Amino acid sequence: MTDTETLLAKVVGPEHVLTEDGVPEEYGHDESPAGAARRPGFVVRPATTAEVSGIVTIAAERQLPLTARGSGTGLSGACVPAANGVVVSFERMNQVLEIDTDNHVAVVQPGVTLAELDSRTAESGLCYPVRPGEQSASVGGTIGTNAGGMHAVRHGVTRHHVLGVEAVLASGTVVRSGGKYVKTSTGYDLTQLIVGSEGTLALVTEATLRLKPRAGHGATVLAPFATAEEIARAVPHLLAGGLDPLALEYVDMLTMAAMTAEQDLGLGIPERVRSTALGYLVVVLEGPSAERIDADVETLGGELLDLGAADVYVLPAVAARRLIQARERAFWAARAAGADEVVDIVVPRASLPRLLAEADVVARDSGSIVTGCGHAGDGNVHLAVFQPDAKLRDEVLRSLFRAGVDLGGAVSGEHGIGTTKKRYFLELEDPAKVELMRGIKRAFDPDGILNPCVVFD
Repeated sequence: MTDTETLLAKVVGPEHVLTEDGVPEEYGHDESPAGAARRPGFVVRPATTAEVSGIVTIAAERQLPLTARGSGTGLSGACVPAANGVVVSFERMNQVLEIDTDNHVAVVQPGVTLAELDSRTAESGLCYPVRPGEQSASVGGTIGTNAGGMHAVRHGVTRHHVLGVEAVLASGTVVRSGGKYVKTSTGYDLTQLIVGSEGTLALVTEATLRLKPRAGHGATVLAPFATAEEIARAVPHLLAGGLDPLALEYVDMLTMAAMTAEQDLGLGIPERVRSTALGYLVVVLEGPSAERIDADVETLGGELLDLGAADVYVLPAVAARRLIQARERAFWAARAAGADEVVDIVVPRASLPRLLAEADVVARDSGSIVTGCGHAGDGNVHLAVFQPDAKLRDEVLRSLFRAGVDLGGAVSGEHGIGTTKKRYFLELEDPAKVELMRGIKRAFDPDGILNPCVVFD
């Protein structure tokens, strides 16, 4: 046993320190198609904040790189460890500490999965409304990437629901920021600096999350359109009409075919409609009563037809649930179909047609296939890139990211920069902004031990 292993074992117990051949392969990667796996020197599994502090203190003294890990479901390589570094796995810190029904908040440890949190909040008629595509994702991981998902059009993304954190700084110091209150004007908002920082500023050991009442009724409407322009024109109109959809999703025809094939899902759409549909809008409505939902569906159907939909389909409950599950698993359908990369560019929602048109040009000129779906309500589109040649794929990705930035958007809407998008982010982002971010990194982590391979070189 090495000296470092001995010190770590004193903090968490020898059975919770894994080294060398005892480190399972899964700790070296996430789910990014392009993220290279890397075996860490140590995997440490703490159970308390004090243990996390002890681990970080040892790493700081020995200048060991640290990488926080939740469920490993990320899509940008953010939890790929540094060579010979330390992975701090939060799998044992997986408790829902409190469901406060008076203040509508949950206090949780970072290893709690979204599925576990959803089950616990359901007991009180509440919900945590952030819903990225993978419910096995950990709360800590979604805080690290500022995860979004289909419900963002109504409820926003993770940062809108993280009211406070307990975190361990790079020195081992434990700090608290925020709490069970919904607003503050008291100094810098450290909570929001940590949200989305991908483990580069601090290790979150506890989070206070805003909850919402759980709706009892809902409906899912599917509308095929002949052009992306019609879909783009429909989106702002629908959002301005007062219906306040829970989800408003765009799915192109190829992605819809892959999704339904993977789920063996028939939606009852006639061939004459399918053959002319370039893409689909999936609209989910949710409300307190069946009567209200029925009225909203009737209003929505009329609006969609007026906006150019070929037809409107109100899906039966089982088909609706399976379609939403298929949409949440669209990434896995793309992977199964052989996609070499999946990106999550975000642009102003009115610019989606221009981004999709540019993606078509990039695909054609490079001999690639680029398909997609996305959160039409907030301009976040997920493009699956099929291009096995690494050099050509790099050019395709750079062209797609540049198109998004030129349209007033950003490289990543919800997956984060991690390691896989780092070079594009550093190339395309304003250098003054990048240097300011580096300054924040140095203030939090002067020796650069927290996830040093992520976001920056």
